[in-house]
Amino acid sequence: MKKYIFAFLKRGPNRDLPKEEAAQLQNAHLQNIMRLAEEGKLILAGPFFGNDDLRGIYIFDVETLEEAKSLTETDPAIKAGSLVVELKEWYGSAALMEVAKIGMTLQKKSITD
Repeated sequence: MKKYIFAFLKRGPNRDLPKEEAAQLQNAHLQNIMRLAEEGKLILAGPFFGNDDLRGIYIFDVETLEEAKSLTETDPAIKAGSLVVELKEWYGSAALMEVAKIGMTLQKKSITD
């Protein structure tokens, strides 16, 4: 068992962007997710189904809420106010770390295929 930090991504106040700007912001958001995963800080990330205020989740492998907060502040969508974040500590299975490793291996394999 180990501690993780969950980041609940919620709809922010600045959602009315022109289509092209919104697409660029989403791309930058996804690039940031990939960077954090490659650094080993972000274990899992993904959107929720539906169109309510709860938009997605990050699961961080960091020790403190402060470190998780500083990582979320690198997200262009959070910087732009398109998303806001709520952080929560969680105690769960250490096996979750293996899921992240498997995911990165599969992603690299799909890129080379």
